[in-house]
Amino acid sequence: MPIRRHWAHFRSYDHSFTGAEAVDFLHELLRQNQNFGPEVTRYQTLQLLRKFLKNHVIEDVKGRFGKEDFEDSGHLYRFPPQSPLKPVPVRLPVRDHRSLPRIPRWDVYEEIAVPEKIPIKPLMNSESWNKRHSIAIGEVPECRLIRKRELTPKHMDQIWKSMTLTHLQTVLGLQSLDGVLDAKLLSPKHIVHNVFGVNKQGIVVLKNKTEDLPHCVLSAMKCLANWPNGSEARQPMYPGFERDVFRTVAEHFQRLKEPLLTFHLYEIFVSILGLLQRQSVAVEALQVCGLLLPPANRRKLQLLMRLMAKVCANPSLPPLNDTIGARTLMVQTFSRCILGSADEVDLDELLATKLVTFMIDNHDSVLKVPSNLRKSVEEHLSHLRRAQFQRSHPDIYRRRFPTAESEAVVFPERPQRLKPQLMFLTLKKPFQPFQRSWSFRA
Repeated sequence: MPIRRHWAHFRSYDHSFTGAEAVDFLHELLRQNQNFGPEVTRYQTLQLLRKFLKNHVIEDVKGRFGKEDFEDSGHLYRFPPQSPLKPVPVRLPVRDHRSLPRIPRWDVYEEIAVPEKIPIKPLMNSESWNKRHSIAIGEVPECRLIRKRELTPKHMDQIWKSMTLTHLQTVLGLQSLDGVLDAKLLSPKHIVHNVFGVNKQGIVVLKNKTEDLPHCVLSAMKCLANWPNGSEARQPMYPGFERDVFRTVAEHFQRLKEPLLTFHLYEIFVSILGLLQRQSVAVEALQVCGLLLPPANRRKLQLLMRLMAKVCANPSLPPLNDTIGARTLMVQTFSRCILGSADEVDLDELLATKLVTFMIDNHDSVLKVPSNLRKSVEEHLSHLRRAQFQRSHPDIYRRRFPTAESEAVVFPERPQRLKPQLMFLTLKKPFQPFQRSWSFRA
């Protein structure tokens, strides 16, 4: 930001800038930035500067911030002498295993409740016997019955949650997820359902049908997605029919009380915006974050993204708007329905537009279950089950899963037989086939 000396009320303020200068500078900067683009408006830039003022990134020349509203005028502002107090997530140059979320252990012992007094028949009543044995073995501590904790479905859900957060932290390259994600608000059952409770197309299947989209909205989405080959296309149609169908879908999603990516996951999805230049990393981060959604929000998001992608790629669909194309219409209509904050409503349009555009371009992969995460979790659970069975039933495990030493005893190594050497006859002349010849006698 260009700063200089300004005069106001017969007083000079060094290292300051006006509100109009800040809007001009930041607006041009955002228009040239590939993460935003030339579609950024001056009003959106003003909303971003208001957020900066609210979070004490900037302040007015009298040191006021937070409650003051940023003005696109000659009002003077400056940068505070100290940085904002909110901690910024730091990326790890090298992976530090100590900072990763702890994966629950399966081999934890739990105590078995036993009665306080267990009737035991004394062997001897002699005081000398008690004295002699107490001297020999010393003070005997109290005995407690313990057993291995079984690998329950609840424990497996916790393992899924812990390994998912660990994988997400690694993909984002953050030292900690604190400040961008509250792990206490995440349900491990949601993660497991989003992984396994899907159909052949990978769309989440809901157990409670009341959480699904209304039938009229599903029919409208199917009609637009399969235009003009959908089953609903056989209904009587009129000029503007497709626009009315689209309006039905748009009005439903715009009336949602919460964005599809939810308020409490807003920060973690915004942090992915810095990774959009690295397409594969951003796709994997979106895949992992998508597992944290409630199954009903995830299903609605999957259906909506599939609709948006098909509408953008369908040249047979009549124009849904007279002034803008299908792609721009999809982004402007549904971006705020997908990503939004509970506080900064106006600024969200910039961030949501960029994220939704990227999701449309990669719609076939961003909402899939990450295969490497699923493989690692399943291998970890398989190892825990095998180790638990091995410790609980060592004899059966030894017979069913022999080691290299036991196999050597049962199947001794046989000496290798030497292959007989083949002997070839060397012919002085190359072999020629017999040819019939005619002889003439005199």
